Amino acid sequence: MNGAGAAAVTPLRRPPRTHLTDTNYWLLLLHVLRAIMITVIVAVIALIAAYLFGTRYHDYWLKKGIKHDKPIPFFGTNFSVTFGLKSVTQVFAEAYRKYPTEKAVGLYFESRPMLVVRDLEIAKRVLTTDFANYYSRGLNHNKDVIEPMAKNLFFVDGDTWRLLRQRMTPAFTSGKLKAMFPLIVERAEKLQTRALQAAAAGKPLDARDLMARYTTDFIGACGFGLDADSLNEEDSAFRKLGVKIFKPDFKDIIVIVVKQLFPELFKHAKVLGKIELEINALVHEILTRRNYEPSGRNDFIDLLLECRKKGLMVGESIEKRKPDGTPLTVSMELDEALIAAQVFVFFAAGFETSSSATSYTLHELAYNPQVQKKVQDEVDRVLAKHNNKLSYDAIREMTYLECTFKEGMRIFPSLGFLLRECMVKTEIPELGITLDPRIRVAIPLQAIQTDPQYFDNPWEFRPERFMEENSSANKFDYLPFGIGPRACIGERLGLMQSLAGLAAVLAKFTVKPAPASQRRPPVDPRGGIVQIVKDGIPLIFEERTARVH
Repeated sequence: MNGAGAAAVTPLRRPPRTHLTDTNYWLLLLHVLRAIMITVIVAVIALIAAYLFGTRYHDYWLKKGIKHDKPIPFFGTNFSVTFGLKSVTQVFAEAYRKYPTEKAVGLYFESRPMLVVRDLEIAKRVLTTDFANYYSRGLNHNKDVIEPMAKNLFFVDGDTWRLLRQRMTPAFTSGKLKAMFPLIVERAEKLQTRALQAAAAGKPLDARDLMARYTTDFIGACGFGLDADSLNEEDSAFRKLGVKIFKPDFKDIIVIVVKQLFPELFKHAKVLGKIELEINALVHEILTRRNYEPSGRNDFIDLLLECRKKGLMVGESIEKRKPDGTPLTVSMELDEALIAAQVFVFFAAGFETSSSATSYTLHELAYNPQVQKKVQDEVDRVLAKHNNKLSYDAIREMTYLECTFKEGMRIFPSLGFLLRECMVKTEIPELGITLDPRIRVAIPLQAIQTDPQYFDNPWEFRPERFMEENSSANKFDYLPFGIGPRACIGERLGLMQSLAGLAAVLAKFTVKPAPASQRRPPVDPRGGIVQIVKDGIPLIFEERTARVH
């Protein structure tokens, strides 16, 4: 092998490590270690900052001396609600029953303190006596950025609420309700037809779905001036809209959670975005068709158009004061966007509350046949006086039916709680504390209305509790429609519509438990303000034989 060949096979050798190379190595190692240390320090600082942020108000009730459960960072005592394990009503009821000797209990919804009231005098103070300090419901996460559909009479606060309430209250007079009643009767007759089909087939019928369809048709007629026909069309667009409002998808749930945890960061995120598009389009179409003038149908759109024709809404401010302490005068226009928001809440509030209350009442009647028989006897007797036709006057005479419906709402109120927000520093003498602004207060209706100290044997279904001679002297132990300035503005309309639906069913059918019925139907833990039965309310509808009057 020649020299060139030998050189070709000589193995390459690593050059000997020099002092400079060792220095570079240690410098590189030092830079890496420093970067790791900085990263660890930043991560620790970030974790500490996050912890402090997530627990920043978690000592509030400890300082006030109010009994409370230990909160979890970020989630407070609201972990089970955030992850859909329990409903808000269930959490309030558990807190109410866990501390039976306390007048109020402390909770934390995320980082925000929440006071759950157990004492009725405190409830009275919050809802009526000191209402000027608790006029807000506290449902909007950010006071400065409110999405359009939330600017309705139920959700909105402050001057917008007061002006809307003042303008809209006259729209719910007895005369207006009576004029609207023929629209209710038409839907009640369709309700009978749909139930008759199920009875003829001998199959169980989901009373929850049946009454939701009836309520949807009622809202379509009385709210929008439309024939939704949800009782006959399985895939009614109106029915789908109602379901969409109360069954948020995964994306909606994520938006709700992040807005609760970080209201300032996500203040522009919309929970009702997809509903907004549909409601706006529907309302615009109806208003355009009516040329923005009342049509004479006496429906909710007409009532709002009549309110709009009166011009600017003007009144005394509930939020702003002059230097001398007197309220400023404020004004606002009832424009198309505000009309759409009111129509949305008319749909949402009326749809879920009425259908929930009426279907649960039918459920209780199925398990209490002696009460059902008594109701049917009254319905038969009153209808016989009115030519066997439902009417406004006939429904007003069905007093035992009304007591029965009230008893159903006592055990299972559609709204399981009332919510208020403290707006200024306010003393609660019964607790010996002063609440700070933005602290929310909950009145746990279902817990109060099933408390043995107010209703003996509370789970017994006994409508006689609400007969005039037996009615409670304390009107704060039963509040399914609320009380005070923020009581439900549509209480009488909802009551009349619900009673008409129940009378229509019980005049023609006897309801009995179905094989799949559960005595205490489970509540959907994902329900928000309104309680929703998880798996429906299956019942057997048996057609009654002809009655001789």
